[in-house]
Amino acid sequence: MTQTAPGGAAAPPRAGALATSDATSPPDVGARLEEYRRELTGYCYRMLAGAGDADDAVQETMLRAWRAYDRFEGRSSLRSWLYRIATNVCFDQLGSSKRRERPMGLGGPQPPEIENFGATLPEERWVEPVADDDVLPREGDPAAMAVGRESVRLAFVAALQHLPPRQRAVLVLREVLRWSAAETAALLDTTVASVNSALQRARATLGAKALDREEARWSSVDDDLLNRYVDAFERYDMDALVALLHEDAVLNMPPYTLWVHGPADIARWMLGPGHGCEGSRCLRVAANSSMAFGQYRASPDGGWTPWGLVVLEDDGAGHVTGITTFLDTATWFPRFGLPDRLPPR
Repeated sequence: MTQTAPGGAAAPPRAGALATSDATSPPDVGARLEEYRRELTGYCYRMLAGAGDADDAVQETMLRAWRAYDRFEGRSSLRSWLYRIATNVCFDQLGSSKRRERPMGLGGPQPPEIENFGATLPEERWVEPVADDDVLPREGDPAAMAVGRESVRLAFVAALQHLPPRQRAVLVLREVLRWSAAETAALLDTTVASVNSALQRARATLGAKALDREEARWSSVDDDLLNRYVDAFERYDMDALVALLHEDAVLNMPPYTLWVHGPADIARWMLGPGHGCEGSRCLRVAANSSMAFGQYRASPDGGWTPWGLVVLEDDGAGHVTGITTFLDTATWFPRFGLPDRLPPR
């Protein structure tokens, strides 16, 4: 039976599926490959900016590795070999797709009025959210884990998409995964000088976007800020909510191109076109190493129905800088383990 992932997408093959696909391979190959699934998914997500695309890339990586395992002679580590395959898979995908974006990358902000809601774009055009458990290690060096967490935040993943694929791979391998220049050059079949040059150019691009990778700025989700935001939002207390926003905060709602800028316009939107969110309930999730929750709008039957997966960004100093609501609940709620409705209290 074909496995399906939440939202209806084909699920990546697991150890059992791999273990039955080729009787000539050693029986423990599937289990060995599975050990790398999470970190490979994190790598592919940073490269591709789509959770489903990352799953597909890792699935293809695992299948290619399984089929070629009898030719893997241990001249490099299994991890390096898998990353080489995953990088080539990502390059293949990037060669045939448009760059994923956020609404803020497609034009200027609009006044908070319903007629400015904007067009909708297909899901493959948007930077997507991802579950922390799918891409982040559960333990490891604290400094490395902090860098890993920041590097899956929406703003950083979006900025990565502005780099050419090879620069993107170099920056992720060198600065996020902490590979040496020599290891990175070997993986990409190039020279150390070429890797260093690509890294310098990638840093310059990200630096121009105020997203330099010299050090992680946040170490963990700000639980206190999230709790205060959810409390203000569920009570629909705009004074309390606005007090939590940075002066340059933005609100956006993929798949719509609309975004609004600044606390005043965010409040105007919520009290105007977004007034239906009053009375919502929120269930916390772990997404993009950020403050996040599933939002349910009040239903006439007294319960609550899915409205959006909300990812909040912050400045590391107690203020919300971004409110992104992903409205494709049919995809995101199952993927994050959120129920399809909340019953009346």
